[in-house]
Amino acid sequence: MTSPALSVLDLVPVRRGQTTGEALAATRALARVADELGFRRYWLAEHHNMPAVAATNPPVLVAMVAAATERIRVGSGGVMLPNHAPLVVAEQFALLEAAYPGRIDLGIGRAPGTDPLTNIALRHGAGGVGDDAVDRFPQYVEDVAAMMAPDGVAMQVMGRVQALRATPRATSTPDLWLLGSSDFSARLAAERGLPYVFAHHFSGRGTAEALELYRSGYQPSERHPEPRTFLTVNAVVAETREEADRRALPNLLTMVALRTGQPLTAQPTIEEAEARGLPDEHRALAEQMTQRWIIGTPDDAGKQVTDLASAYDVDEVMLHPIAGAYDDTPADRAPHREETLRLISEAL
Repeated sequence: MTSPALSVLDLVPVRRGQTTGEALAATRALARVADELGFRRYWLAEHHNMPAVAATNPPVLVAMVAAATERIRVGSGGVMLPNHAPLVVAEQFALLEAAYPGRIDLGIGRAPGTDPLTNIALRHGAGGVGDDAVDRFPQYVEDVAAMMAPDGVAMQVMGRVQALRATPRATSTPDLWLLGSSDFSARLAAERGLPYVFAHHFSGRGTAEALELYRSGYQPSERHPEPRTFLTVNAVVAETREEADRRALPNLLTMVALRTGQPLTAQPTIEEAEARGLPDEHRALAEQMTQRWIIGTPDDAGKQVTDLASAYDVDEVMLHPIAGAYDDTPADRAPHREETLRLISEAL
């Protein structure tokens, strides 16, 4: 099998002792590594009010990363559309596409990406509060796509028909992707003839079923005559398996805390994570999660990436590099995340 293309998903992690500015500097450095290695795309997530995640505003992050790189596609993985007015999202990404033509992806999801309190704060006056914005998600997707098009969308206001455009003179539009961890977005993407990505790195269950549902029900569109999809996966790669396991532990403890309702903190360093350890009652959960991750040496990781691509019939794998840092790691870099990208790239 031909080696799949590689891409990156970044949540802009914040570890203990690191400021938001330093975490952003580490992301810029990571993006430059991905660009230099020939990765296909670099996506940035949307999560709010989380001590270990600085990816709160995908359009701002996309602009930052696109400015720091040369050729790699940059996008959202994704914008949680119910949190925002569709016109605002369309305007943001139309401008990004104008600034970096042919390099921008707009990945859209319908999950809240936050806690109930922040959810209310985000949605107040931004497209609906509570379930209303989620229920209207299919219409919002259509609205965003229409408003980003060069001709915009025609709307009737006070008896007059007027064009609503996201930007005055668009010559191209971002690639629009639907994201999801259930079959809802798979069905919607198939119906609308849109590219689709299942959150395998987060869910890990139902991936094959969602992709089959998407492919079997796909309705060709002018821009996308064939279904397009790829796979996302958490990854930590080091020269030895023992070192890879050590580097995976900080993220593992953070994910266990999230899944078990423990108080969330900045991501621990490797030394702090080892001192804290994994409680016995959570070992089964941790093993269940890591079985879906890529953790190992370059040769093992390269084989796992190829096997995943083959198993799910995709030509692209998006890596979420989750390797932690030691106490003495420079605050403005994430060298083990960078090494994960380099080692997998070399292995393929």
